[in-house]
Amino acid sequence: MAAIGNRGTVTEATGFNPDADVQALREAMKGTGTDEAAVIQVLAPRTIAQRQHIKEAYKLSVGKDLADDLSSELSGTFRSVVLGLLMLAPVYDAYELENAMTGAGTEEAALIDILASRSNDEMKTINAFYKKKHDQSLEDAVCGDTSGMFQRVLVSLLTAGRDESDKVDEAQAVLDAKEIYEAGEARWGTDEVKFLTVLCVRNRNHLLRVFEEYQKISGRDIEDSIKREMSGCLEDVFLAIVKCLRNKPAFFAERLYKSMKGMGTTDTVLIRIMVARAEIDMLDIKAQFLKMYGKTLHSFIKGDTSGDYRKLLLELCGGE
Repeated sequence: MAAIGNRGTVTEATGFNPDADVQALREAMKGTGTDEAAVIQVLAPRTIAQRQHIKEAYKLSVGKDLADDLSSELSGTFRSVVLGLLMLAPVYDAYELENAMTGAGTEEAALIDILASRSNDEMKTINAFYKKKHDQSLEDAVCGDTSGMFQRVLVSLLTAGRDESDKVDEAQAVLDAKEIYEAGEARWGTDEVKFLTVLCVRNRNHLLRVFEEYQKISGRDIEDSIKREMSGCLEDVFLAIVKCLRNKPAFFAERLYKSMKGMGTTDTVLIRIMVARAEIDMLDIKAQFLKMYGKTLHSFIKGDTSGDYRKLLLELCGGE
């Protein structure tokens, strides 16, 4: 795995001057209307850490919160991206999880995307920020908003207890594969707990071995079995776990593709991934996207969005 932080399209801006950036943002918000192009120019090519410095400098010189000011100046999807860019990564994740659970209905996709793809450390930080802001644990919120086996898988993921060593126990891998097979394909009805116990707990290398063994025993790919054995959100979350373990950038590439393919755009998914992955693995996501769909992510975003929203997303996407 590449070192974290160097596979992003957004990298540290050289000659960074927060005060000059604050000046530019104040100019952009002066008078009626906002100069969105100026906002993009300042915020898109800065890292999350640099944006925190801009926020501090803004508060110091203006005496107000930059996010609040931009929030009242901007609207729609463009505003959503800008506000996301101003947050620390775990704060943004916590905010997205909260949004997914507020109001009527639940945006299960957000819960799945975030909980299935974050490391233990990331998850612990998200939990801490959530608790601090809401005086309620993320686990309680998830339990109040979901049910059944889907809830149990989410709780297991947010507990951040996955083994993160790279040790493969050969005998155990064979046993795990056999147990999943016997819990699903080999019986009438599915024992989802077995899937949970293996997929949410074992380390990545071990599970990749389990999937190989599973293929041998069952003659099927684990993903096909999950599709046959499960449905709805439970199917979605187990598939997301397997895909993230196999190839996380490919998982996000597929989510981006599906958010834009066909009629309409699922902006919540598009925004969440572009904001959350810009500094982490957007270069890898773009490479996977091209490999999987024969088109660039850039061309897809360009064809599917418009206006300042499009300009900002394309900045985060980086060149073709």
